[in-house]
Amino acid sequence: MIEINDLTFCYTRKKTILRDVNLNLPSGNVYGLLGKNGAGKSTLLKNIAGLLFPTDGECKVLDYRSKDRLPDFLREIYFIPEEFHLPALSIKRYVDIYSSFYPRFNKDQFSGYLEEYQLQPSEKLTALSYGQKKKIIIGFGLATNCALLIMDEPTNGLDIPSKSQFRKIVASSVTEDRSFIISTHQVRDVESLIDPIIILDEGEIIFNQYFEQVSKKLSFEVTPQKMNDDDILFSQSILGGYSVVMENKTGIETEADLEVLFNTIISDPKRINQIFEDTDNEN
Repeated sequence: MIEINDLTFCYTRKKTILRDVNLNLPSGNVYGLLGKNGAGKSTLLKNIAGLLFPTDGECKVLDYRSKDRLPDFLREIYFIPEEFHLPALSIKRYVDIYSSFYPRFNKDQFSGYLEEYQLQPSEKLTALSYGQKKKIIIGFGLATNCALLIMDEPTNGLDIPSKSQFRKIVASSVTEDRSFIISTHQVRDVESLIDPIIILDEGEIIFNQYFEQVSKKLSFEVTPQKMNDDDILFSQSILGGYSVVMENKTGIETEADLEVLFNTIISDPKRINQIFEDTDNEN
């Protein structure tokens, strides 16, 4: 689906945003792209979508070079940015105009989303709240049935019931022929959706693993008191005690906490990746 080889992106000679990024992402997954502010997440997404062009290296989606922006490529990709603008059109008129760019767009499917959102096709896009507009473009993107849907901070602006709706409709849209990339800081909103987990830090990929492997190789525990143990990879204070991450040496799998996992990896990526590499070598 997506092949990225030695991708580097610079805005200026002194400002390198992405450095030698390599990724191979097969179809059929909901990829979670996580990272701190300024890590390069949005820049990477825009390179994948063909909105920015690599300074060096190459990005290919469905065997098309993203930067070529060929029609056959564009009809198979839909990008929902964090900040967006919608024209002064009714929802129906917007769909009539823009759905023609996507050969598998399903109007009945989109109408179902409108019903769930309690929105009418006659409503003007510019009269909607930010959260309602976000629902419209998410629903539109899902209804395109394109091969790759990229979403940058999709749950920003959504209330709690809308976030639940979002998780439900995305989960129901995943097929072996489609891929989703979700970049977010709101990890609690998408924790049940994303797998694998990709973490970007200072322009480099520092982690790329499936949740299944995380549960096998790391142990997540809550302790009443702070532990002083060399085996502890990460510890943070929480209400009622401490959240602790250690290497899983017992083989007993615990439930992984995505937010704690992220903080663990950011704190010492080399040590964490060594655990995964050592276990892989043993197998």
